[in-house]
Order: sequence, then structure tokens, then C-alpha cells
Amino acid sequence: MSSPSTTSHLSSNQAERKQALGRKGILYIVSAPSGAGKTTLCKQIVTSISGVWHSISATTRKSRPGEEHGREYFFLEEQVFHDMVRRDEFLEYAHVYGHWYGTPQGPLMDKIEQGVDVLLEIDVQGALQIKKRFVDAVSIFILPPSMDILRARLRSRASDSQEEILRRLRKVKDEVWCAREYSYIVQNDDLTQSLR
Repeated sequence: MSSPSTTSHLSSNQAERKQALGRKGILYIVSAPSGAGKTTLCKQIVTSISGVWHSISATTRKSRPGEEHGREYFFLEEQVFHDMVRRDEFLEYAHVYGHWYGTPQGPLMDKIEQGVDVLLEIDVQGALQIKKRFVDAVSIFILPPSMDILRARLRSRASDSQEEILRRLRKVKDEVWCAREYSYIVQNDDLTQSLR
């Protein structure tokens, strides 16, 4: 597989106008425990707000049913991922839940330079690395309504083993503790309200 490439949600004219005004794009970092609803919220944001580009991360995990390479993630073989690490092609990368995840640097930096706002959906570990490099980034942490609802959401996925679900649930306390490092916290009790 080759390195990730992307397409813009903005027309070239919109991007050129923003660039002509000398405005750089804003980086929005969104994190949450698995099952809190961050992916659903991020998808709705990019479809309802024009001028926001959803950065796609790379991972070595296998795709889940319904996921596509280049849409949810860039699904890479581990060797390809490590080759990209050696070439310094990631803004950050981390080993999470037994797999590697990383944020491809080139597409994200290009969008910000063009004046396009970027939505980066990322785990806490990666978010803290990114916040050190982008001090002006706006960080948002999504909280689940409750642990019971989170547990039910993870079990309803039917794509993760019981062991994987338990591993993710054990990590929730540490992830929620990191929420204090974020600019904003949104409790995802109601999708419409959380989207607002």
C-alpha cells in the first residue's frame, strides 16, 4: 500500500480566498473513550459545516465491517506503517490497543496552510503529542453519558472480542482523567445537543 492521499471538501476557490486573506486553518482535536460517539459526531460535523476537512489517521488494525481504506482510516500493513515512521511522515504515532495509529503529516499541514479548518479525531495519547506542536489547536473531549451506556455501545459493535472490550473499558478511567487537558468537554447524552 502506498502512503495516504486526500481530497479537499472545499472548492479550490474557497481555499484560495482563505489563503489570500492570510488565514491559516484551525486544528480541532477531538478525543473520547472508545464508544463515546466521537466518530459519529465528527462525521456529522463535516457533513453539516462547510469548510471543515476530516483528517484520516493510519492504522495497522484490520478494518471492521463497513469500513473502507481511505474513508475511516488508512489501513496499512505494519511494515508500511514503520517505513512511514522512519521517513518522518507522521505528526504523531502511538501503539494503542495492540495496534499502531498515526496522523499523516503532509495532508494535514497542507490543509492548514491553505486556510482549511481541520478536524482531527484522535486518541488521548496522540492528542497530547499534537497539542505540544500546535499550541493554538482547539481540543474537545467527548464524554459518554455513563459507563453502562459505554459498555453497551462497545458490546453492540460485535466487531471486538470480549477481551478487547474489557481492555478498552479498563482504559476509560485514564482517558477521562486526561479530559482536563482539553479546551472543551462535551457529554454526549444527546447527539443533536452534542453536535450543537
